[in-house]
Amino acid sequence: MGCTGPLPGPARPLAPARWRLPDGDVERSRQEVLATVFAQQDALWVFAYGSLMWNPGFHFDEVRRAHLPGFARRFALSTTIGRGTPDCPGLVLTLQRDTGNDCQGLAFRIPCALVEAESRLLWRREMITGAYCPILLPLHTPQGTVQALVLTANTTHPHHRGDLSMQATAATIARASGRIGSNRDYLHQLVAQCDVLGIADGYVQALQAVVTQAAQVEPSA
Repeated sequence: MGCTGPLPGPARPLAPARWRLPDGDVERSRQEVLATVFAQQDALWVFAYGSLMWNPGFHFDEVRRAHLPGFARRFALSTTIGRGTPDCPGLVLTLQRDTGNDCQGLAFRIPCALVEAESRLLWRREMITGAYCPILLPLHTPQGTVQALVLTANTTHPHHRGDLSMQATAATIARASGRIGSNRDYLHQLVAQCDVLGIADGYVQALQAVVTQAAQVEPSA
C-alpha cells in the first residue's frame, strides 16, 4: 500500500482491520521513515499542527514557528478512544494535501542523542493505528528551511472521513466525548493555541463558529 498521490519517501500507510497495529509493523514504519536521519546521526525536526503544538509529549531543545505549503489541517480522522466512543465517534486532526493552502504550526527539534528514544515514543503515540502517513518534508521556518517529520493523512485508512461537510464535522464535534475529554474541548484547545501563536486558520475559525451553533441546538435534537 502507498500514500495516495506523489508523496516522496518510503512511508507506507497501514490500515488494520483491528484498532491496533502489531508492534513489529509500527517499528518497521519508524525505521523506514527515519532511515536517513539514523544513518546521518541527525537531529529530528517534527511538525506540530494539532495537539502536538500544546502537548508534544517528547523532549526537544528548540521550537520554531513553521509552515508547510500545500497542506491544510482538517478534522477528518474518526476516533473511538480519546475524544469519542464506539457509539459516538469523535474527530481529530489530520493533515491533508491542498495546493491552495499553507498550514502553519510549530517545528520541534529533537536532539540527535534523543532521536532513537523519543521517536519510538512518538510512533507509539501517533502511529499505533496506522492512521497517518509519516514522511520527511521540507518545512519553512523564519531561521531557514528544515527537513521535518510530518504526519499526513492516510486517506486509505478505514477511519478517514475526508468527505464530511463542515456541518457534519461540526455536529460530530459538538456531541462526541471520550475518556480524555470532549471533542469540543479539543477544538477549543486548538483555537486557543492558534490565537496564542497568531495563527489565522480560516477553516478552524469557521468550524468553531458552526460547532458553537450546533452545540446550542444539540440538547433539543
